[in-house]
Amino acid sequence: MARYTDSVCKLCRREGQKLFLKGERCLSPKCAIERRAFPPGVHGKKQTFRRKTSDYGLQLREKQKARRIYGVLERQFRRYFEEANRTKGMTGVNLLAMLEKRLDNVVYRLGFADSRAQARQLVRHGHFEVNGRKTDIPSFQVSVGDVITVRESARNKGYFKERAQIMQGGSSSVPAWLRASVVDMKGEVLGAPAREDIEIPLNEQLIVEYYSR
Repeated sequence: MARYTDSVCKLCRREGQKLFLKGERCLSPKCAIERRAFPPGVHGKKQTFRRKTSDYGLQLREKQKARRIYGVLERQFRRYFEEANRTKGMTGVNLLAMLEKRLDNVVYRLGFADSRAQARQLVRHGHFEVNGRKTDIPSFQVSVGDVITVRESARNKGYFKERAQIMQGGSSSVPAWLRASVVDMKGEVLGAPAREDIEIPLNEQLIVEYYSR
């Protein structure tokens, strides 16, 4: 399966803002944006002084930003857009809702992982169940009423014990469409994610315009 293997900090620098791809590191002085606030590459510093970006450039950057935040490759992202376009409602909001309902994103939102990339790895390693069934597909779409649980065999691992302490400390906030239970190490999907619940600096209309050219 194809996946991005280069430094993810370069992605943040390319977009010119923190995409929070490495969890706690993004909040520390070690963050690449804090140390080198210019695009990567030999001509990175010069790009800062380029002329105004075109409409197409703005649309492209917004699409790339969304892809990178959720860790989705181009072909899969386009399929999400096409399905969102066929669904009743606003295409951009539908697209973000579908990305939010990915199992890896839900695991991250519930606080069981420090980043979406980490959540994706935990799901692939089979540490979670959905409605009592082991599910190791990060792109699995959750539905209202689904219960996501850390598998019994994984709960005693040092990682999940540490996550439970972090969650009990209240350092992670769970969106209104989800509910997390630290004691049972599980979460429940209460409803569909609304646009106001998706606190990500994205202009979804630019993505719609990019694919509608």
